[in-house]
Amino acid sequence: MKALHQLPAPAPSPRKPRLTRRLLVLALTLGAVPAVAQRVHHRHEAAPAPPPSTLIPGDTIRQVVDLPPATLDSLAAEPLEEPAVDSARLVWLQTPATLYETVNDRMGCIETQAPHQFNAAVLAYVRLFTERQRGYTQRVLEREQFYFPTFEKYLAQYNLPLELKYLSVVESALIPTAKSPVGAVGLWQFMPPTANDLRLKRDEWVDERMHPEKATEAACKHLRYLYGVFHDWELVLAAYNWGAGNMQRVMRKTGKRNFWDLYPHLPAETRNYVPTFTAIMYAMKYANEHSLNDQTLRYQRYEPLDTLSLRGQALDLRRLSRALGYEDSLTLGRYNPEVRHGGLPAGYRPYVLRYPSAAREHLGDVDRATLLAYCQPLNELPQPLPTRVARLAGTTPWPSHDELAATTGPRAEASEAAPRHRRVYYTVRRGQTVASVAEKFDVSPSQVRRWNELPKHATLRPGRELVVFVPLPRAEAPTPVAATSLPATPRRIAPVDSATQTLAAANARYAREAQALAQREAAQAKELLRAQKLQAARIAAQQQQAIFRAAALAKAAAAQEKAQRLAAEAAARPAPTTEASEVLASADTLTPPAPTRRSRGKALAIASHEASTPDVASTAKPEPNAASKTELYTVRPGDDLTHIARTHSVTVAQLREWNQLPSETVQAGQHLRFSGSAALAVASRPAPGGATERPEPHLSTHTVQAGDTLYNISRRFKVSVQELRRLNHLTSDDVKLGQKLVVQAS
Repeated sequence: MKALHQLPAPAPSPRKPRLTRRLLVLALTLGAVPAVAQRVHHRHEAAPAPPPSTLIPGDTIRQVVDLPPATLDSLAAEPLEEPAVDSARLVWLQTPATLYETVNDRMGCIETQAPHQFNAAVLAYVRLFTERQRGYTQRVLEREQFYFPTFEKYLAQYNLPLELKYLSVVESALIPTAKSPVGAVGLWQFMPPTANDLRLKRDEWVDERMHPEKATEAACKHLRYLYGVFHDWELVLAAYNWGAGNMQRVMRKTGKRNFWDLYPHLPAETRNYVPTFTAIMYAMKYANEHSLNDQTLRYQRYEPLDTLSLRGQALDLRRLSRALGYEDSLTLGRYNPEVRHGGLPAGYRPYVLRYPSAAREHLGDVDRATLLAYCQPLNELPQPLPTRVARLAGTTPWPSHDELAATTGPRAEASEAAPRHRRVYYTVRRGQTVASVAEKFDVSPSQVRRWNELPKHATLRPGRELVVFVPLPRAEAPTPVAATSLPATPRRIAPVDSATQTLAAANARYAREAQALAQREAAQAKELLRAQKLQAARIAAQQQQAIFRAAALAKAAAAQEKAQRLAAEAAARPAPTTEASEVLASADTLTPPAPTRRSRGKALAIASHEASTPDVASTAKPEPNAASKTELYTVRPGDDLTHIARTHSVTVAQLREWNQLPSETVQAGQHLRFSGSAALAVASRPAPGGATERPEPHLSTHTVQAGDTLYNISRRFKVSVQELRRLNHLTSDDVKLGQKLVVQAS
């Protein structure tokens, strides 16, 4: 190490003082701080001292002095060393992440209340949907944008997690017409009892389980109900697949409240249901990372829809597709998948169809009537004329195959021996079984089960339509055809679309049913109007009688008070005045005024009420026209003489006397005559101020069938749920299969 010190320049002074100064400077230099010397060294390395020849007298001299190492600072002398590198950590940082780690990190980035717990079971299904079955996931991605906007709208409306939209992918792969082997149908795979509880209608023509919007709203209601029961989304999904009752039973049996704790105790399908949902959610959220999206896929986009309301008109969706400008006649079936046969028949209930709003411009200025007329289903196509065979004079043509079949021969005998049947549609009534239906049509129960694909021990629900083949009587043998006379050539029937035939036949059937229903409704409305008029007349008569009675009582009270006052004034006379008695007598004989022309229709009811009040209207007589008026009543199915008598406020004996009935048995369609019923029925009516006797309700029993709920049973028998619970002493709305309930028959 070198140090610097300064010495004065030589001067012409004496020699002794100059030596002393040099020794002093040397001593000061040796005692300097080593750090200062080091800094001075670094500072003057770049600027060397000027040569001695250039020194001026009186200047200082810079010199480099080598100091011993012991005088240096050890901390400043030691150089800094780099830390050693961890080779294991470096290898770990350079190794790429595994699929498990990648999926686990991505799952942690998903913020949702829906189940997204990651484990080995979920990883197995992630590999399935992203590697082995990529085609399935890509088909789902094609339909994603067509249905997910509708799902998100209803999930947000019911305040549910939006990720529950992937539940429809697990259930049906976004296919609205999907049907499971056990009978679940639609995007959300509803079973028939669940669909009934959620008010989804099903019949021969429409199954609302396949309606995208109605089924989605029903699924949101069902999921909200399940979450209110379990308060855990993993248990909610398991209960959606297996049923809430089954999940509650397993939870009570094991005492566990978590899905992964219950995992070993669940069936295989329910056990894999939640991992499948989580894997589907991951695969569709990270489809780009796994290269699932491709430009070759045919993506379906959501379109705003317009509606067309039908009120009993027949309509063919294929013709509506052509009217809207679509080349494919089945296009509208994608927007209305719930329509089962491609159209609706005449007389069907009011219904709303959907079509894209962009296709509205193809209709132009066409009005509604013209559009519906164009979309009517085609009837049977016109048949071609029969071909005529050219005949030559003097020759007998060789009989054709059809002619041989028309003549009597071995084939004719074989065809005659074969039984001929007629297809009959029968609607099951309450209490009927397969055996009773088979006995009604003179067939065997096994045939009824085979024709309708019924299990061996199946029970029939009221309202179900059965197909029965009834044998026809044998036709007489045809007359042999002479050799010279040729029979008419059978007409060839052109092939007709089966769907068109079905719609045409259904139109005729529904038209007949609609006409009969309209007639019944008109008769019921007429009867109801007559009953309302009669009831209004009775109420008016009661009001008038109350007014007259009050007036009479007030007049009698005034007369009595006046009589007492006169009696007090004329105390000398022994007999009381007769004015009070005359007033009281007049109150007893007081009658209401005669009915005017406006109230002539109410005279019958007023007269009957006056006759029923002996103390007020004992002297009133009904008009001859009203008393002699004859009414006719047509007996309906289910009516009996007692019910009819109560309805018309007469007695059973009067009905039998007027109609000369030997017994109380009546038949549907029989006409009953009410002769003078208004004047003679007063004997059975109580006074206005008296208590009326309520008729005793007719009670019967009902056996709970599969799919029945207390609400459905109450709707069927037209009573309230509270009344059913009161009659059967029920503490809740739960009923069991085969349970007998007391119901009030209509």
